[in-house]
Amino acid sequence: MQELNLKFKNEKIKSEPVVCLGKTFESEEARREYFREELRKKLPELKQIEGFPIGEDEDIIRLSDPPYYTACPNPWLNDFIAEWEKEKEELEKQGKRSSKFKVKVPYASDVSEGKNNPIYMAHAYHTKVPHPAIMRYILHYTQPGDIVFDGFAGTGMTGVAANMCGYPNKEIKIRFEKDANKKGEIVKWGKRNAICSDLSPIASFIASNYNSKNEISRIKEEVESIISKIYDEFSFLYKTKHNKIGLGEIVRTIWSDIFICNSCQNELVFWDNAVDEDNESVLNDFKCPNCGNIVNKRILEKAFETYYDPIQGMSMKIKKEVPVKIYYKYGGKTFSKIPDNYDFERIAEARKIVENYDSDYFGLIIPGEKTSEFFRNGYTHYNHLYYQRTIIILSEFAKRAKGNVGLFYLTSIILRATKLFRWSKNQAGPMMGTFYIASATFEINPFNLFKNKESLFDALKLTSKEWNIISTMSATNINLEDECVDYIFTDPPFGANIMYSELNSIWESWLKVFTNNSDEAIINKVQKKTLFDYQSLMNRSLREFYRILKPGKWITIEFSNTSALVWNSIQNALQSVGFVVANVAGLDKKQGSFNSVTTTTAVKQDLVITCFKPSKELLQKFESTQDKSENVWVFIEELLQKLPVHLVKDNFTTTVVERSPKILYDRLISYYVQHGYNVPLNAAEFQKGLRERFVERDGMFFTAEQAIEYEEKKANAPEMIPMALFVSSEAEGIEWLKRELEVTPKTYSELQPRWMQDLAKPKKGDELPELMQILEENFLKDEDGRWHKPDLENEADLEKIRSRKLLKEFNIYVDLASKPNAKIRTVRLEALRAGFKNAYTNKDFATIVNVGNRLPESLLMEDEVLLQYYDIASSRV
Repeated sequence: MQELNLKFKNEKIKSEPVVCLGKTFESEEARREYFREELRKKLPELKQIEGFPIGEDEDIIRLSDPPYYTACPNPWLNDFIAEWEKEKEELEKQGKRSSKFKVKVPYASDVSEGKNNPIYMAHAYHTKVPHPAIMRYILHYTQPGDIVFDGFAGTGMTGVAANMCGYPNKEIKIRFEKDANKKGEIVKWGKRNAICSDLSPIASFIASNYNSKNEISRIKEEVESIISKIYDEFSFLYKTKHNKIGLGEIVRTIWSDIFICNSCQNELVFWDNAVDEDNESVLNDFKCPNCGNIVNKRILEKAFETYYDPIQGMSMKIKKEVPVKIYYKYGGKTFSKIPDNYDFERIAEARKIVENYDSDYFGLIIPGEKTSEFFRNGYTHYNHLYYQRTIIILSEFAKRAKGNVGLFYLTSIILRATKLFRWSKNQAGPMMGTFYIASATFEINPFNLFKNKESLFDALKLTSKEWNIISTMSATNINLEDECVDYIFTDPPFGANIMYSELNSIWESWLKVFTNNSDEAIINKVQKKTLFDYQSLMNRSLREFYRILKPGKWITIEFSNTSALVWNSIQNALQSVGFVVANVAGLDKKQGSFNSVTTTTAVKQDLVITCFKPSKELLQKFESTQDKSENVWVFIEELLQKLPVHLVKDNFTTTVVERSPKILYDRLISYYVQHGYNVPLNAAEFQKGLRERFVERDGMFFTAEQAIEYEEKKANAPEMIPMALFVSSEAEGIEWLKRELEVTPKTYSELQPRWMQDLAKPKKGDELPELMQILEENFLKDEDGRWHKPDLENEADLEKIRSRKLLKEFNIYVDLASKPNAKIRTVRLEALRAGFKNAYTNKDFATIVNVGNRLPESLLMEDEVLLQYYDIASSRV
């Protein structure tokens, strides 16, 4: 088969005895069959677990490679945990890990890792974090032998990263060690053990192939043999005549929609009439060749035809399309032509051959937000997404391929083999994240797609060093024991960004196992899931993450959504289950690097959120003391110990926003409210206590030891980038004024012009007080009319007066909320915060809920503190 030229090497692999979970087997195949039978016995019980996939038992068992990978909840997870904990003891004896290992601060350095590596590129999937980026986090938060978990694992890059920490390539090893040396750190190389789970069968299937010890060379041989035989039998379908002197091989065929002229009802071939081939562009307006009427594609109706679908055994009404151009190779050169009779005969022949295939891989397309595009074109079953020749080649490969790597190879080309592959002057190919069907599409020769995926095996050779454990299950119900995981890195779903179960269904039809989307954490109209449903599912998932993570350990969450509502849902869910946010960093998509952000509510870029589970000592202290106010400073000290001490960007010292008194107080409120404790201090009392117990530097607070470290490191980067602060809320206005009045008092006329420059649009529904009102309520004026920051005693007095005013204003909202069908359009956000806090303290949960129900949804959902009070109150009413 010369045309394919896959260059696979003939390498023989010998079967050797293997040991798995304490049992010895004569080969991997024997191990696989033994545990498949065990899995079959366990299926009735496993089906009771949330998120069990949709599929026949035999298909689930066939896909599974137990106990390492199961296409359903994996019942052996705790067995592996027990085995790994024993291995840790041996690693300690060998000096490869330490029982005293402790992570003091979050990973806060810039990360820049590109996507152009063979592992990342091997299989198309919606979202992936490049494994070298994850490696940096794993190397920081763990040591060799530690257990890493990812409950929204997607294609298993967290597992790949955990493996690669033990097998880094030369370039990564040199680069990572160079970066560590600059910070005076040492990289602890060595494999970490990973458990990767996902709700989606295709995601966990892809992950299993990246995280398995497969005999890649032997599998390459088998795949080459399969493709060669299929080519010998069916390549004639891709032959085309070249100038009547020979046969060339088709590379791709363009198919065009047909429209109906709204004037004369004549059929218009889109390609012939609306495409300017010379300029590779689509005309906005074009002429009907029959009546001369000027028409536009947007107002025309597509032509449909009724045909008998032999795969489904029924007649279908489907959009009409015709082949209009063929690109082919002859004598090593590429040519193009308009299809002739010979080409139409091959297409007709393919239609006849397709009659021999059944609907094994081609069931009903699931209804959804994205799949509605298919239904508009008359596509009701998955075979309608492929041209007839493509169905033949892919079906033959799926039928003959043995083992999961062959199926992995097939699914890696699926999207480019569908009618989603659009003709475009800018970027041909499927439009990621959608099911857009263009009016001009490519039918790609599948043999060329196979050939172009040879690099997939190179990627698998890099990752097939060790086994990781893969499970297909909902993150809302993880079958792991409590406090058994050392670190979590995860990249969760992002609200309404990507409809995973719908988009994955094209791949999953080839697995014959589909996502059970009842627990899919998304916002989706067809599934009738709102932002509140999404938040509830994320809350349940993160509660499970909190349960399985060991105390004092860390979780890192990568977040990609520009919606402040969704961001606050994630942040609120994290804190509501008990996590404490230690650091928020931004992902600069242009540079592909993680940079510090100046506010924890900025959502202009991808975010990386790092949290920790409080230590056993802190948890026990809260449990053992009646007066929770005693623990305020214990909590703050542990939080300060977990925050970055010094951040540098381009040799400038930058602000650690989490060390500002405002954010520290917000974290305290969050922790106390979510645990049902009364908040014992107001903001002024809290700041007074901060200054008495900790050291302030550049508007940030440190322990005494950290302050020394900060000063030493700042000496090497003395130039300071202050926190960018725009005024879009009353709280930000107060912080802005504190900074302006830090050095010298200023008059109103001096402050007002700069105030106007830094003024930003407030949140919808938030009424920002005037500058003078904020000054009068929070600052003092001398006899010369200059405003200055109050001392601690005066600040406390001002706070009491301000609180009384805010509560008086809040009572107006309470009265409004008591009226039937009343809506509170605009409010003073600080009055709401003060009122909610007072009602919470008095256990007046009904007032919080009544007022909250009358507020604009965006205002409630975008404010972290309000949302926490409201959620807690809702659960108590």
